Amino acid sequence: MIHPTAIVSPKAELGENVEVGPYCVIGDHVTLGDGCVLHSHVVIEGTSSIGRDNEFLPFAAIGGKTQDLKYAGEPTSLIIGDRNVFRENVTVHRGTFDHTPTKIGHDNLFLCYSHIAHECQLGDHIILSNNGTLAGHVTVEDHAIVSGLTAVHQFCRIGCHAMIGGCSRVNQDVAPYTIVEGNPASTRAINQVGLSRRGFTEDDLKALRAAYKKLFLKKDGNLGIAVSSLKADTPANNPHVKHLIAFLESSERGVTR
Repeated sequence: MIHPTAIVSPKAELGENVEVGPYCVIGDHVTLGDGCVLHSHVVIEGTSSIGRDNEFLPFAAIGGKTQDLKYAGEPTSLIIGDRNVFRENVTVHRGTFDHTPTKIGHDNLFLCYSHIAHECQLGDHIILSNNGTLAGHVTVEDHAIVSGLTAVHQFCRIGCHAMIGGCSRVNQDVAPYTIVEGNPASTRAINQVGLSRRGFTEDDLKALRAAYKKLFLKKDGNLGIAVSSLKADTPANNPHVKHLIAFLESSERGVTR
C-alpha cells in the first residue's frame, strides 16, 4: 500500500502489509519489516534496518547521517527493532563509523521532536518525551523514561527503570531505579511508583530504598566507599541492587547524585 506521491527506491526492501503514506521518501538501503506504517511526509534513508510493526508519524526523519564532524562519508547504519512508535518530527541518526551502528530495541515510544543521535544504544520499553534529546553515544536501558525538554550529554548512560524529570540537564550517568531531575540534574528518590506498577515486590522496593539511603542521601560523601559498604550489607543480595552496584562500578562519566 504505497501512496502515488511517495518516492520509494527500487533498491529498498519492504515487507508484507507495509503502508507508505503521501509524500514519504524511502532510500536505497532501507529495509522495512512486515506491518510497518509510514504516515505522510516520513523520510527514511541511509543503511537502515527496521523490524516489524513500527509506526512513523508525519515528518519523522529516520536514518539521516550523523552530525559528528568526524564523519568521513563511509557507509554507516541504523538498526531498529519491532513495535516502536516514532511521533511527529522525531529524528534518529546513523552511526559515525561502520562498526558502531545506532541501535534501538523493541516497544519504545518516541514523542514529538525527540532526538536520538549517532551511536546511541537503546533497549526496550523506553519513553522519550517531547523534545527529549540524546546526544551521541548515549546508552538507555530498558523501561527508562526521559521527560520533555531534557538534554542528555554524550556518553552518558541512563539505567533501567530510571525516570528523568522534565527540563533536566543530565551530564553524568543516571542510576537504575531512580528519579532524577534538575539543572544540573540531581537524584531525588527511588522510582517507587514506577517500580510498583512494573511488578517489583515489596522486598525489592525495601532493598532498593535501603541502597538509595547508603548511596545517595549524603551527596558529598565518597560514592566508592558507599558502594563498598553496601556490598557488605544485606540489601546487596537482592538482584536489582546487584544490578545497581554493577552499574555504578562500571561508570566512566561519574554518577548523578
